[in-house]
Amino acid sequence: MISLAIPLAAGGDSFEAPGTADFWQPLVGDGAFALTRSMVVFAVVAVALSVVLIRMTRKLRVVPSKGQFLLEGVYGLVRNGLARDIIGAEHFKPFLPLTFSLFIVILTNNLLGVFPIVQFPTLSRLGYAVVLTAIVFITYHAVGIRKHGFGGWLKSFVPPGLPGWLIGPMWVLEFITFVITRPLTLALRVFGNMFAGHLMLLVFTFGGQYLLLHTSGALPVAGVLSFIFAVGLYFFEILIEFLQAYIFVLLTCVYIAGAVADEH
Repeated sequence: MISLAIPLAAGGDSFEAPGTADFWQPLVGDGAFALTRSMVVFAVVAVALSVVLIRMTRKLRVVPSKGQFLLEGVYGLVRNGLARDIIGAEHFKPFLPLTFSLFIVILTNNLLGVFPIVQFPTLSRLGYAVVLTAIVFITYHAVGIRKHGFGGWLKSFVPPGLPGWLIGPMWVLEFITFVITRPLTLALRVFGNMFAGHLMLLVFTFGGQYLLLHTSGALPVAGVLSFIFAVGLYFFEILIEFLQAYIFVLLTCVYIAGAVADEH
């Protein structure tokens, strides 16, 4: 965001709205093998979360510290409010490492979109959402194949009781739904919300700056209103970032619950 403010502060005849190119931000190199800002942020988050979780779980106390209390609250939300309730008390425990890791990784990366200095949600780059979704659906289909066998997994795409002439077309439609459509919607949902929310923050922040510094008459008043709206949007974005992490893990649990169910 600071890099976008520099050309605006330098002056200009017109305001150039932020766009998709502003989310690229290569640090070293260019093209497919560039080291980008989002890569650095995601790597730092992964290392930081690992260090924090290892240190906090080494010395657990009966009377928890503030950090342990917060960690236990997040773990309890994922364990009891999502995994156990949705997947079921008999099957949820093997999937706790996956669901808990997904939640804290997505939530932390999302919240960095409003964290000072960083202010960049890594999941506003589609590739990160795609990789996390691939992990979910590889797990989902692997669990289904392990429980029901490969033949049973293939048969599960056809609802029981269909007329014979509908089995072929329905199998194709259901296969597309479970193998293509659902992964795409899971990835695009979190990516779209992070991308759109951050883009709106950029537009209202730097649009307001431009109206204040480079216009006259009544337009600077609109710039003040733009800044006020950006502040409100800032706090609304925090809520959206939490909800997107919650919804991603909730849907993950729903899919896994379908894989371990007897009628998969």
